[in-house]
Amino acid sequence: MVELFGKVTELEKIVAEQREEIVRLKGLKGRPDIKPSKPSGMDNATEPVKPEGKGKRRLRGKIVPRVNVEDQVVKVTVPEGARFKGYEPFLVQDLVITAKATRYQRERWVTPDGQTVLAPLPDGIDGHFGPELRRFVLMQYYQGQSTLPRLLTFLRSVGVAISKRQLQRLLSDKQESFIAEAQDVLRAGLETAPYVSVDDTGARHAGKNGYCTQIGNDWFTWFGTRSSKSRLNFLDLLRAGHTDYVLNDAAYAYMRKHALPAPLIASLAAQPQTVFADPVAWLAHLDRLGFTKLDVTPDPVRVATEGALWGSVQSHKFLCDAVVLSDDAGQFNVGQHALCWVHAERLVHKLDTFTDKHRAAQTQVRRLIWDFYADLKAYRLKPGPRQAGALRKRFDRIFLRRTDFATLDRLLKRLHANKAELLMVLDQPQTPLHTNGSENDIRCYVTRRKVSGGTRSDAGRDCRDAILGLAKTCDKLGVAVWDYLGSRLKVAGHSVIQPLDRYVRGRFRPA
Repeated sequence: MVELFGKVTELEKIVAEQREEIVRLKGLKGRPDIKPSKPSGMDNATEPVKPEGKGKRRLRGKIVPRVNVEDQVVKVTVPEGARFKGYEPFLVQDLVITAKATRYQRERWVTPDGQTVLAPLPDGIDGHFGPELRRFVLMQYYQGQSTLPRLLTFLRSVGVAISKRQLQRLLSDKQESFIAEAQDVLRAGLETAPYVSVDDTGARHAGKNGYCTQIGNDWFTWFGTRSSKSRLNFLDLLRAGHTDYVLNDAAYAYMRKHALPAPLIASLAAQPQTVFADPVAWLAHLDRLGFTKLDVTPDPVRVATEGALWGSVQSHKFLCDAVVLSDDAGQFNVGQHALCWVHAERLVHKLDTFTDKHRAAQTQVRRLIWDFYADLKAYRLKPGPRQAGALRKRFDRIFLRRTDFATLDRLLKRLHANKAELLMVLDQPQTPLHTNGSENDIRCYVTRRKVSGGTRSDAGRDCRDAILGLAKTCDKLGVAVWDYLGSRLKVAGHSVIQPLDRYVRGRFRPA
């Protein structure tokens, strides 16, 4: 009986595999893939093997507090005749959390001519909640990923008289300075960085689904939440707050690349006006030229608008020589575009195999890609024209090979079509080979979304995006977020933190 059950189980497995193969050959949609999505491990596996540690394990170093250390002498009763041998230090760190309320008695005078003179409040006082409380609230909510109800409960438990509405206002009202600084950080990064890595994730705002786009690199991070993740939206974000549309050489080159008919490009170039202040002026210009009446593919209005947006990006000196690195999402394919190798290899890694021959072919191709990836990492450290030529030929041999697995061959052919973007590192060695940085950056946004859901007001949305991006930027620049908030909110005795865009510009070193 046991043998019979075993044979039945084996036959059911064979039938299931045959059904899946029939569905695949017919081009139908098969069962959902419920296998756990695991990273391929390509980046870690191509790291050089670390030598095993020899000798004793390194112990923890001395504790160095970031605050001033207060000395306090502890006395002891000793017998007569004992000799004093100095002190034995014992460092204790503590945290004081207490509510404090101050009533400022402001002098009020009346001048001989009848005007009232009122003494100003101390620096940093803006409203009925002090800068230390505001700093703590922003720190706990945005970097500590706390929820508003939990934060409210904590504040009330330590003696702060505050309502839920007042706490919400501390998080989102009068934060224009943070939003402006985040915009300046984005502009500094787009102007000076040799590359930017981009990604997006789902977001919810005003009861509707939207998308949050991340733009950043090793020096800065910026988030922008919008209702769309189209290329029009991405190009609009790359303008970093500017609203103009510009027709220049970059715009016309973009239009030609995306198959806008030559007569339409000529009609745009023949007009004397090349700069348009806002979308209304730009769409009115297209309407006068008859673009809106055309019903063809590709849409002339969309392609022309994308071109004018790209012209605006270039006119403001953004991404002039920089590379845009992405995971192959179509909306990010602008300018000098590079692709993530980890996402490319993952396609091979997740390919379904049904026979031992298929699995052997997949394993061999993955091994070749991993070896090639390791050599690309070595090339980034020591680039040269001779090595670049050899790597390009080797790329062709890997991705133009023929195996006994037809699906794998088609996938390799598709990846070979992206040769220029996958091998951008050969021309721009500073470009990373993966988008791990973007995925790490956007994780804090995903956590905030899971903890608190979406936002309701535009002010709340912009404030959340700005402060999350500024906190990430502080971490990358080695600036403590606590010190940064203290400097911006003018807490008494705060550290002086310069505008973050200055640090971003200072981090860039030309090759």
